[in-house]
Amino acid sequence: MSEFTVGGTDFLLDGRPVRLLSGALHYFRVHEAQWGHRLALLRAMGLNCVETYVPWNLHEPHPGTFRDVGALGRFLDAAREAELWAIVRPGPYICAEWENGGLPHWLTGAVGARARTRDERCLRHVDRWFHQLLPEITLRQLDRGGPVVLVQVENEYGSYGSDAVYLRWLADRLRAGGVTVPLVASDGPEDHMITGGSIPGVLATVNFGSHARVAFETLRRHRPEGPLMCMEFWCGWFDHWGGEHAVRDPEDAARALREILGCGASVNLYMAHGGTSFAGWAGANRGGGELHEGPLEPDVTSYDYDAPIDEYGRPTRKFWRMREVLAEYTTDPLPELPPPPARLGSPTDVRLGEWAPSGDVLDALGSPETVGPVPPSFEELDVDRGVVRYELTVPGPRQPYPLTLRGLRDLAVVYVDGERAGVLTEDDAQLKEPVAGHARVEVWVESLGRVNYGPRSGETKGITGGVLHERQYLYGVRARGLCLDALDGGVEAVPFGALPAGGGPGLYRGTVTVRRAGDARLELPGWTRGFVWINGFGLGRYWSAGPQRSLYVPGPVLREGANDVWVLELEETGPGPEAPRLLPV
Repeated sequence: MSEFTVGGTDFLLDGRPVRLLSGALHYFRVHEAQWGHRLALLRAMGLNCVETYVPWNLHEPHPGTFRDVGALGRFLDAAREAELWAIVRPGPYICAEWENGGLPHWLTGAVGARARTRDERCLRHVDRWFHQLLPEITLRQLDRGGPVVLVQVENEYGSYGSDAVYLRWLADRLRAGGVTVPLVASDGPEDHMITGGSIPGVLATVNFGSHARVAFETLRRHRPEGPLMCMEFWCGWFDHWGGEHAVRDPEDAARALREILGCGASVNLYMAHGGTSFAGWAGANRGGGELHEGPLEPDVTSYDYDAPIDEYGRPTRKFWRMREVLAEYTTDPLPELPPPPARLGSPTDVRLGEWAPSGDVLDALGSPETVGPVPPSFEELDVDRGVVRYELTVPGPRQPYPLTLRGLRDLAVVYVDGERAGVLTEDDAQLKEPVAGHARVEVWVESLGRVNYGPRSGETKGITGGVLHERQYLYGVRARGLCLDALDGGVEAVPFGALPAGGGPGLYRGTVTVRRAGDARLELPGWTRGFVWINGFGLGRYWSAGPQRSLYVPGPVLREGANDVWVLELEETGPGPEAPRLLPV
């Protein structure tokens, strides 16, 4: 068996210096049946390694309840078959523009700001998670015939905290769990980030998108020895709902890559292939500059990232430019590209024939109703991704006063006496028209993704500060949550009826008939915001706010003939919405 170590200023494979030419590809953002194709594209680009995060919240939805942890092991096996080494970044925090940065909602809801610290409650949960996860990694290390050559401790911790005791505990726990390959940390190339995020005995690496020499000079001031590596070379960027599509010129990205390699460094392209944040797992950021304390900026479903391999698995112009650069640093001829995946044979409309109002969906699939003085948070209702309905009464008789949702996170559709009264957001949380009493108020709150980076990560969702009528708090709140996962198991319990004459929110059910199944995209013209499932597979959130205009449908999700389609519209469709349309990519 081979041995991968750190020696002087080099990575060593059985004592021989090697350079890691890695690309990020998250197994949880690519349909498993397509892993082999995407990994083959990495090899064809000139890479010798693949890097992936591990999202804790995906695999442990409830404390002690685990879901398909073995997916990581299967992905690493696929990397070995593709003749790629592997870097694994198990967190427990990962950022990744992923819901809550990969931390479970039940963890941050319970410990708050004590997450990502030496807090004993937090570490007990991490210990249980690592006990379940680490065998998937350790059994596939290079010295056991597997592909794993590096394992990362936490992630960009210096951008968040400075608890060296916590970092040392994580490193020791990884070693105690059987990790024998070198441990690494990754942080921004700034003094306070490197000193806050790295500890002795763990190789420090840096993340950046340009100015490699300056970044590595900063790293060398703190770590005179050890291999140079850019753990995240940002060759593209991600998009926010309501924003512009981010692009980076391929020539500029190729020049920056050449500068990194010219420094003698190893590199990990972030992302080589971004994929898709299926099933509502996209996270969110906070704007407002470097301190990330500003308005919420929810991430779109697509994680295309303007990467060399696009969301659909197609090589882009950036792919070919980077392939030219990487070819200069390999001794063997680069492999040919794999055959492209099958594409949908022809466009076809989705036929939606049934509908159930949102309340009926909640009654059939929602959590038990709670009754209390104040609105409970999503975390208290055990809702990670989805919506919560709050119901309360404005006492009367009384004259009209403003109705305000204090601490709203993130978006609410409000009904007064059964009529829609407005759509509120965190920054505009007061109804435009005053409300008189006596009145029934129904508030449907949607999480647009928990913050995955910065000091506001882990913040709770829901109506977190109470409901005000003028200056008076309204008490006596009934609440019920609907988790997106509840629909993964089917919708047989939902009492469907005929389509509503004027459109509107609710769950729509129908079919789409496919001939020659293959990769496709789904357009929803005239729809506002919600989620889609095809054959029980969650495609993710759609939103007319853009810039994303369609949802990727992996070919393996589709089957020849009839395919089940569910659309959960959360706001409005307008009268007679157009039929969703399935198109070839």
